[in-house]
Formats: sequence, C-alpha cells, structure tokens
Amino acid sequence: MFRRPVLQVFHQFVRRESEIASSLVLERSLNRVQLLGRVGQDPVMRQVEGKNPVTIFSLATNEMWRSGESEAYQMGDVSQKTTWHRISVFRPGLRDVAYQYVKKGSRIYVEGKVDYGEYTDKNNVRRQATTIIADKM
Repeated sequence: MFRRPVLQVFHQFVRRESEIASSLVLERSLNRVQLLGRVGQDPVMRQVEGKNPVTIFSLATNEMWRSGESEAYQMGDVSQKTTWHRISVFRPGLRDVAYQYVKKGSRIYVEGKVDYGEYTDKNNVRRQATTIIADKM
C-alpha cells in the first residue's frame, strides 16, 4: 500500500543526487613543461619569512631554423631565437642539489609546470611573472 509512493520518492531522490554528483565531477587537466637548455646564472636560494626556501635560476632555450628559398637543400641563412625561462625549485632535496651543483653555462634538462603570478617591485608597481616550477632535473 505505501510501498509504491515510497519507492517513487526514493527513485526521485537518487536521480536528483546523481545529477548533482555528475555536475560536481572534476575534469582532469595537464600542466607539464620539458626544457633542455643552458643555465644563464648561478642559482640563488631565497627564503621569505614564514615560507619554504626556493632555489631560482634562469634557463635559455634556443630555436633554430633556416630561411631562404631552398630550404630542402639546406641553403639559406640560419636564424636563432633564444627564450629565457625563470626556474624555481621548491622540493627540499632537489632544491639543495640545484643550488649546490647547477652552475652558469651548465646544460640541464628540467621538467615541471608553468605558474603565472604577480608581485610588487621595489617601486610599488604590480608586475606579472611566468615561472617554471621544477620537480625533476
């Protein structure tokens, strides 16, 4: 006698809960960077009050291509573009190894993620910064 209405209410509740749950499903995403290049400056270790220390250095990557009419025959001028990346290492073991062994001019491979942030410079001007947060070297 009461069985049918109770089942109907239960099915409506379950259906509604599954609709809510499906709307809360998080999508997977990927933020990975692989760089191979030369270190532009000796690493510096910095520590802000109340935060973990970080090792920071710059890394140059080069892109080369040939320009001209006969690219198939390897003729033409060689052009090169250098891109500089700011590398930050927060992981305790890796941070110390980077600070101790990475030197200016070293050729290294870095894996990590891209991070976009803001900071205020000495003149109290807001600036944007793009950083590679390394987790493998």
